[in-house]
Amino acid sequence: MDPKEKAIVITGAAQGLGQKMAEVLAGQGARIALVDLDEAKLQETARLCANVGSQAKSYPANVAEEAAVEALFASVRKDFGSVDGLINNAGTNRDALLVKVKDGKVQNKMSLADFNKVIAVDLVGVFLCGREAAVHMVEGGRGGVIINISSISRAGNIGQTNYAAAKAGVAAMTVTWAKELARYKIRVAGIAPGFCDTRMVANIKPEIREKIISTIPLRRLGEPEEIGGTVLYILQNDYYNGRILEIDGGLRL
Repeated sequence: MDPKEKAIVITGAAQGLGQKMAEVLAGQGARIALVDLDEAKLQETARLCANVGSQAKSYPANVAEEAAVEALFASVRKDFGSVDGLINNAGTNRDALLVKVKDGKVQNKMSLADFNKVIAVDLVGVFLCGREAAVHMVEGGRGGVIINISSISRAGNIGQTNYAAAKAGVAAMTVTWAKELARYKIRVAGIAPGFCDTRMVANIKPEIREKIISTIPLRRLGEPEEIGGTVLYILQNDYYNGRILEIDGGLRL
């Protein structure tokens, strides 16, 4: 797919990887539908897109709510005339050990609320947005591309029962959808980033952050531009389908 003039939805577009993806695709002439809960920060992303001459429109929405997602994609198709691409990037985390133990006694445990919150956004949200994008792509008759953002943590990571489960589910859905939707000229692929230089990682305690970096063979964090470039590669390569690209500097958890 040539991104120029294509209507591409990006969830989690207010900051971090989503914002950089929007800027990269806007630079290629794509028309961007920006989705996030933070309307104020969405305006900043829209400004960055406008700076490179792209049309961008903000859609404040909760990707974990079915009615909101249905309305979102109906609005995008009405405003842009089509839905040509989706970058399923919105996500959250609520890290905690399954059980925290001291002197043989359980002091704390991962709450069901924290488990459900991450599953709702990181897995259910991907499902809902992917489903609605597929509806409009099929009905529009133009095909399209869905890119799901998984994570290196999909293999399992200490303190991330909820996040790892969600991201493993995202990877599995990616392969499933690629098989189901290819007949409609819809490609589906995924990206599994490692630790990237975003606000989320910046909030990690400095000593833990340095320990993480020391385990990465390239000895640095990934740059948001590198993930944005990977999104562009998948969009442009019409034979890339049903696979997860690992962009992690060689790190294995």
